[in-house]
Amino acid sequence: MSKYTLIERKEENLLNHLLKVRGVSVEDTESFLNPDYEKGRHDPFLLNDMEVAVERLLLAIKNQEKIAIYSDYDCDGIPGAVILHDFFKAIGYDNFINYIPHRHFEGFGLSEMAVEKLANEGVQLIITIDCGTSDLEAADKATSLGVDLIVTDHHEPKDRLPIAVAIVNPRVGDSYPFPHICGAAVAFKLAEATLTRGDFAVKPGHEKWWLDMVGIATIGDMVPLIGENRVFAHFGLQVLRKSRRPGLQHLLRKARADQRYLTEDDIGFTIAPRINAASRMDSPEDAFLMLSDKEEGSAGARATHLEKLNNERKGMVASMTKELRRRMSEIIDLPDIIVMGNPEWRPALVGLCANGLAEEHNRPVFLWGRDGNGVIKGSCRSGSSISVVKIMEGAEQHFLEHGGHHASGGFAVKEDSVFHLGQALNDSYISLGDKALANEEVSIDAVLSLEDITRDLLSTLRSVAPYGAGNKKPLFAFKNVKPLQIEQFGKTKEHLKLIFETLNNKIEAIAFFAKPEQYQVTPAINEPLNLLAHVEESFFMNRWQTRLRIVDIVETI
Repeated sequence: MSKYTLIERKEENLLNHLLKVRGVSVEDTESFLNPDYEKGRHDPFLLNDMEVAVERLLLAIKNQEKIAIYSDYDCDGIPGAVILHDFFKAIGYDNFINYIPHRHFEGFGLSEMAVEKLANEGVQLIITIDCGTSDLEAADKATSLGVDLIVTDHHEPKDRLPIAVAIVNPRVGDSYPFPHICGAAVAFKLAEATLTRGDFAVKPGHEKWWLDMVGIATIGDMVPLIGENRVFAHFGLQVLRKSRRPGLQHLLRKARADQRYLTEDDIGFTIAPRINAASRMDSPEDAFLMLSDKEEGSAGARATHLEKLNNERKGMVASMTKELRRRMSEIIDLPDIIVMGNPEWRPALVGLCANGLAEEHNRPVFLWGRDGNGVIKGSCRSGSSISVVKIMEGAEQHFLEHGGHHASGGFAVKEDSVFHLGQALNDSYISLGDKALANEEVSIDAVLSLEDITRDLLSTLRSVAPYGAGNKKPLFAFKNVKPLQIEQFGKTKEHLKLIFETLNNKIEAIAFFAKPEQYQVTPAINEPLNLLAHVEESFFMNRWQTRLRIVDIVETI
């Protein structure tokens, strides 16, 4: 049974069809296609405790208190940290520090150890970004040490909220009309609200330059790109294309990405991986400093260092994947659920390896390593219709913690369970049977011919962008198309390219890290096939190209 469902097309106009499929009503069409910055956002003071947070922050500024900006180490927390850093610099306040926990040694969230360290350094107010809502013990520690805490976050609260001066979170209380904004957006709203209440020599509208960070976080953290998030993504990309940050400009040049034409794909595949490489490989401050540094020379050097870290990350992942493949080649009967680990592996990297193996073998892959505190942690990817969350729930006695969604997740394993984990997860899968399936169908938006790929189509696709969660990139079916050429390209021939001939020209269909035999149907030259693909524009190395991004090659549509 195919996991793909072709959506019936009732609208002759493709744009109207795509909008209807995405649930955009006739009344909302204008605001969707042409987001309005002022009308499309909500008042920051509707956020829970925002009034109190602004009042406490203004008092700290007035009294010259030492403030710590405490952010998560990912592609949401780090841009959020840059926003508050830039806010303090803009108002001329220098008695603050940025603190980002080390992923390998400290882990996620506000920790008691960090609170104690900051208190010893004279910090009187901690502002969290993208964390804090669930860190009850750390909040208690801050209270006991006389340090005030403002939590800005977007994660779901637990049964009990932390003790804090303010908890600014769209998911706390019922006053904020849109609960889906990311952590950096909450930080932006705190800065925006404080500017409106304080008497600062900041030019009106200056804060809009910080929307590049909101855009990176909104797209990079994969929050749904609907409502207010669509506004942040749309205008975030606009500012990003004009951003004056020298580190970011240098990074984009290194990656051969044209800043003038940046899209959500450039954030997802170029900017976000390099920001995340800092915490995966070394110190998250490397990414923060690259984004916040205003000096051309030092910012450029930081971008070069981040590029080096990203390349090292790729090399380490390739080495881990090579070891995994060697170990898998020694297995006679590959199990339904692949579980492997190595105490020497960094947990921050195993998810990248699991993703490739899961897709290659079309089954769930669970990989683990050991973090800097000796805890066995890992990541899992589905690679199929099997839900990794359901499988973990069936073997939860072996986990210290686990979570995620059907396609991917994370976990920490009990020390005495790690060697039984593979058997336990396979037993869980067998006992669940069909209940282990996520049964998530993938919708095909429309059937097109290769001749339909015109400038008008590209214009339509641009108007519905940016794409992401909640506004998925349109998936098209191309029936009975015959590849003229089939190639593997890249340094190690790791990518796939099919070349088709149309009435006007040739068009490429590509898939990164893919081989012909991994699809439902293996493509052959001049043999008709049914191709499922996205239509995209590429500006790589200043070369404009329209191409197809292969999703699958199937028997029937």
